[in-house]
Amino acid sequence: MFLVASAIVFAVFFANVALGAFASSAFLGDVGEMLVLFAATILFVIAILKKEADQKTKNQGS
Repeated sequence: MFLVASAIVFAVFFANVALGAFASSAFLGDVGEMLVLFAATILFVIAILKKEADQKTKNQGS
């Protein structure tokens, strides 16, 4: 769930950068871009930590 959310938020960031580069019509400013990229990073880290915790729990049960 967090990994999908991270991908979606990163896609928004990428779309904004692409629109700014090719069409000169970015919909987010500098601070907005930073916050969106920060949110994507945090969601990705949460997803990886949850996956690691699940793997550790799975290995301890064996």
